Amino acid sequence: MLKKRFHFNTSKLAIVLYGAVIGFFTGLVVSLFRLSIEKSLSYFQSLYVSIGHGNFQALIIVIILNVLCLFFVSWLLKREPNISGSGIPQVEGLLMGELTVKWWSTLWRKFVAGILAIGSGLMLGREGPSIQLGASIGQGIAKYRQLSHNKTKSLIASGAAAGLSAAFNAPLAGVMFVLEEVYHSISPFVWVGALTGATVADFVSTVMFGQTPVLAVGHLNIFPVRLYWLLLIFGIALGLFGFLYQKVLLFSLATYARLKIPKYFYGIIPFMLLMPVGIFWPNLLGGGNSLILSLKDTPMNVKVLLVMLMVRFIFSMISYGSGLPGGIFLPILTLGALSGALFANLFVYFNLMPTSYILNFVVIGMAGYFACIGKAPFTAIILIIEMVGSITHILPLALVSLVAYLIVDLLNGAPIYESLLERLLKRSKQGMTSSDMTTIEISVLAGGIMEDQQIRDLKLVPNSLITLVKRSDNLLIPKGDLVLRAGDIIDIRMSQSDSKAFRGQF
Repeated sequence: MLKKRFHFNTSKLAIVLYGAVIGFFTGLVVSLFRLSIEKSLSYFQSLYVSIGHGNFQALIIVIILNVLCLFFVSWLLKREPNISGSGIPQVEGLLMGELTVKWWSTLWRKFVAGILAIGSGLMLGREGPSIQLGASIGQGIAKYRQLSHNKTKSLIASGAAAGLSAAFNAPLAGVMFVLEEVYHSISPFVWVGALTGATVADFVSTVMFGQTPVLAVGHLNIFPVRLYWLLLIFGIALGLFGFLYQKVLLFSLATYARLKIPKYFYGIIPFMLLMPVGIFWPNLLGGGNSLILSLKDTPMNVKVLLVMLMVRFIFSMISYGSGLPGGIFLPILTLGALSGALFANLFVYFNLMPTSYILNFVVIGMAGYFACIGKAPFTAIILIIEMVGSITHILPLALVSLVAYLIVDLLNGAPIYESLLERLLKRSKQGMTSSDMTTIEISVLAGGIMEDQQIRDLKLVPNSLITLVKRSDNLLIPKGDLVLRAGDIIDIRMSQSDSKAFRGQF
């Protein structure tokens, strides 16, 4: 009897190697991006503090710098419209084959424009641009190596995960965000590369910034079970507030679109409003991570927290609605933290809980608010655990995130990045024609309509074809009598116009 010849399984080795390269370069680029924003924001805040002390020269410097930033960012936006906003909808559109993006043009312009917009103090986040920077690096490496369409998408996903990982030192959240929000698939050929890229990028970022978590708020007390009913109230309130955020953000984009000025020049409005806010309240500027950290050291009453929440909410809408390069990820976390502090102080005021649990609500609020707006609860929970550096609050995080998510879902709120992508595709002139073909990946879900079905029995759209079935490490020929199992990944070739509706169905 012949013995089976031993051989190494190298099917994922190339994915790991590509992921490591992408992670290394993304870690370097995003770390430099992050450092530049921090230094720039600190400088602008110091100028605003000087203005508050009556330094007229500092006022002149701020005006000149804001004008220069406005015109240079506007010029970059005019040359490359795909750098507008957070960049996450653009990455999703690229992965779906509905957008054509030039990786180098996007990479360097997003890098420069993001530093100028976020570093000047606008209430935008660095995480969305970081994800787009990483995705551009993955796309560039795939183009250099002349990889296939599917492998290119895998490298783009690896870069996106690496970008979020380097931005927040949160590798697991980077992977989960790509799987849950960006790629919408748990293919091993995706998550292996994404995990590798995120891990290497996190290592590079850690070497530069140290091992302290980004939002190290300190020790959190164990939240007592007898007070969990307060978490239910908080979760419902966050869900309603999150639904309002979705609607107002989309309304702000529609309002800007009615202006009679070029789209790339919408930034004139937030840049004009930036100076009054900076002069009177410089600590409110930027994405908000320093503001979140200040909540653990600076006691604030309900009125102050309410004003801060309203200012951050309104100005975040004005900043992002303009289309300036910057994300909503960190601003959402900041609003969630302020909401948590506000409700916690209200509960304390009415003697419903002791003050020792206020910090718990700050942390829980960040996860719950992002979970309901992005409709990505797993990403929200993992992200906050990694950013805060504590696992003692998993159950409260999960409870509030679930309740807030369900409230938005009951109100028919869509994931915010999905809504932004739909709006982007409607306005984009790069949309594909109905005859263009694309290959999409669909996971066979346990309990789903495809599980335990023969391929011949699937009700596919006309002129579509299953080209491959991936089961664990095996590639199966999609014969008509092949029975699909939970966990299978199927590649389907279909027209571009049908792909989005098909994803939603399955």
